[in-house]
Amino acid sequence: MALRVGVIGVGYLGRHHARIFSGIEGVELVGVSDINETAAGEIAQTYSCRPYTSYKEMLGQCDAVSIVTPTTTHHAIAMDCIAAGRDLLIEKPITADIGQAKAVVAAAAERNLILQVGHLERYNPGIIAAAGMIAEPRFIESERLSPFMGRADDVDVTLDLMIHDIDIVLSLVNSRLTDIRAFGKSMITDMIDLAKAWLEFENGTRALITASRLSPEKVRTLKVFQKDAIIAIDYQKQEVSRSWRQGKEIVSEVTRPETREPLKEELHDFVYCVRNRKRPGVSGIEAMNALDVALKITDLLRNGQ
Repeated sequence: MALRVGVIGVGYLGRHHARIFSGIEGVELVGVSDINETAAGEIAQTYSCRPYTSYKEMLGQCDAVSIVTPTTTHHAIAMDCIAAGRDLLIEKPITADIGQAKAVVAAAAERNLILQVGHLERYNPGIIAAAGMIAEPRFIESERLSPFMGRADDVDVTLDLMIHDIDIVLSLVNSRLTDIRAFGKSMITDMIDLAKAWLEFENGTRALITASRLSPEKVRTLKVFQKDAIIAIDYQKQEVSRSWRQGKEIVSEVTRPETREPLKEELHDFVYCVRNRKRPGVSGIEAMNALDVALKITDLLRNGQ
């Protein structure tokens, strides 16, 4: 029996959710919902499903949904989906604040529903390839820079971009976060457009995370410094460079895993978790932890600390 899936929100990213779900074997894309009737109609026609302007009308036809709407709407939509008994994938960040995130996580757990959050970089082949090389990192440096795209300007860059790398850093460092310092600035929106955060962990690991939507070019990199090596990941190229000392020389090797579309891997994983009732790699708990750190950084920036 096919798994019936609906997509709520078919803007920049939601239309890709529709595309991918429509091509997964054993999945039926039953509908897409968007307050923009024209957009919903176009995507529905493209992928042979029904358009809705009210997601509540669509829920009765679905087993599971993707929520790909502005962050400020996540909580209300997720709670409606949970009340209808639907498994759900929410694009990151899980919600706009911790209180909302706790409510969503608790409600999904009470109904024994699958709750996955779209922290896409967990499915990047570069990150997956590097995972086996990383052990006890001492310093992590990440850069996530983008030109201004005129989207996601309802949230700070900490929630739009930086939260990806916060999630990755937290997944790599098995220790309690003890200190946060941050610098940031608003430039072309009313929100924070550029941010740098310094994180310190109880085990001595430190991380410097930079995010900007003011860059002339797109940059997505992560460097991990550990006792025996330096590991550099290029998210865009989906490759890993590892350097280490051999005698008196520094030698390097580059790993280029098979190129894959991270979003496709993520949605396939969601379908697998729903079918097999498995806990997702990025459940509501991991997403809430990343959100908590991102909001603490945001508070520091807004309070000028």
